Amino acid sequence: MADQHDTDLLIIGAGPTGLFAAYYAGFRGMSVAIVDSLPELGGQITAMYPEKQILDVAGFPSVKGRELVEGLVAQATTADPAYFLDRTATTLTEEDESVVVELDDGSEIRAKAVLITAGIGKFSPRALPAGDGWLGRGLEFFVPSFAPYAGKDVVIVGGGDSAFDWALHLEPVAQSVTLVHRRDAFRAHERTVQAVRDSSVEIVTRAEVSALHGNGVLESVEITVDGETTTRPAQALVAALGFIADLGPLQQWGLEVHKRHIVVDPSMRTNLARVFAAGDITEYPGKVRLIAVGFGEAATAVNNAAVVIDPTAHVFPGHSSEGS
Repeated sequence: MADQHDTDLLIIGAGPTGLFAAYYAGFRGMSVAIVDSLPELGGQITAMYPEKQILDVAGFPSVKGRELVEGLVAQATTADPAYFLDRTATTLTEEDESVVVELDDGSEIRAKAVLITAGIGKFSPRALPAGDGWLGRGLEFFVPSFAPYAGKDVVIVGGGDSAFDWALHLEPVAQSVTLVHRRDAFRAHERTVQAVRDSSVEIVTRAEVSALHGNGVLESVEITVDGETTTRPAQALVAALGFIADLGPLQQWGLEVHKRHIVVDPSMRTNLARVFAAGDITEYPGKVRLIAVGFGEAATAVNNAAVVIDPTAHVFPGHSSEGS
């Protein structure tokens, strides 16, 4: 028989919004379980930019992604959540007073309410056409640590926030950093773009990395600009070309979805009676996708789920300082 777990609230997604929701559910006296398809807590922050400085979290003028996740995990621990990591929620079945979610390992979680905080869903990096076969041999898609790039010639491909963030942070560590982008315009925040322009990073536009060379590991790359190709040394190449997001099995659950986002009302309810959503995965008029917004949505969702779980409960929980 499949393993079964009963809980008051099942949270799908262990990123910042999901972790804060776990803490808040514990504050409301709920039992909590968290499912995530990644093997570690922290969602995109842990997978993609743990060393990045995050500037828009209330109370922190600046905080590293890794440090923010560590604080959120410690806060969530007060709720004693049951973690189901490296597992994907595959099916959802509604019952009279509960929801049953099956995972890809065959186990089942029965919850009185579900909160989806899955961010952009499952994501995979966009491939670099010239990089086929080079992953792990000098080519990477993410930069979870800066130390491996010390003293190296690094080429970064892309024009978005990740490309510029990594260029800025690797500049004092690497021997050289070159940022290659196919257009003159960038998608990154202008403040970060200007910081990179003011650094020693070389920016090459209207260009592409057309070939990689090396004996077993990367030693050089070819960069083509307006039809002319030059070769330069590179022991590391970061392809920051964005990623492809996929809601996966969630799309088969009967949820109302708009452009890969789950539609919610002001209480963070979806169109399914016992299912809520919060964070980047949600859609409603005026939606702003920031970590700070996800924290507020998590509290709203948990407080409204409290009434679904226990009809005698109140949406307003009282102030947290009253329980100290």
